[in-house]
Amino acid sequence: MQLKYKRILLKLSGEALMGEQNYGIDPKRLQEYASAIKEAVDMGVQVAIVIGGGNIFRGMAGEGAGIERAQGDYMGMLATVINGMALQSALENAGCYTRLMSAIKMEQICEPYIRRRAIRHLEKNRIVIFGAGTGNPYFTTDTAASLRAIETEAEVILKGTRVDGVYTSDPEKDKTATKFETISFKDVIAKNLNVMDMTAFTLCEENHLPIIVFDMNKKGNLKQLLIGEKVGTLVTN
Repeated sequence: MQLKYKRILLKLSGEALMGEQNYGIDPKRLQEYASAIKEAVDMGVQVAIVIGGGNIFRGMAGEGAGIERAQGDYMGMLATVINGMALQSALENAGCYTRLMSAIKMEQICEPYIRRRAIRHLEKNRIVIFGAGTGNPYFTTDTAASLRAIETEAEVILKGTRVDGVYTSDPEKDKTATKFETISFKDVIAKNLNVMDMTAFTLCEENHLPIIVFDMNKKGNLKQLLIGEKVGTLVTN
């Protein structure tokens, strides 16, 4: 089987782990993701993962509760580690070798993030899950995904969402929205489309790192992408 990508960074939203729930982690969704990721690894793809924490706590939402923004962001980083631990367990139950690396030191549960060690894990076909964002407040997990992808020399960021690509407007609100097959970074900015936050997006553009936005919840989509099928929307220079 001919692979289009050898090393990828998969960006998952924390909200996606909720499944049909309003909060927390849906075991069924977790197992579905683990199964899709294992399939990718079995094909020979080196997989790094960044997962958000919005299903547990979102830093910016904490401001409404009187929590200082920086403090709220750190709380959100810890939520990403919880999600990383859950995904790690699901992947290991599926028979995968994994490493959870955190930008905030917590040696009892995960390794500290060291770039060269992360690359070595990938070379040994271990799935590397990056937790705690960048380790800094005021940055999103989108930025963490862009940064880690560039640092580990991933060929593409695969942004798994519940929408099957980039549209002219929000397809969940606007039934007339049309989907782009491919779009340039400049056009995304010009049309003010919501793909990633601007810091993350600029990092990808400057480093010529393509992004594919696709529906992670549709079975087989990840595999199709990896063999070069047209799935989702490709954002490129």
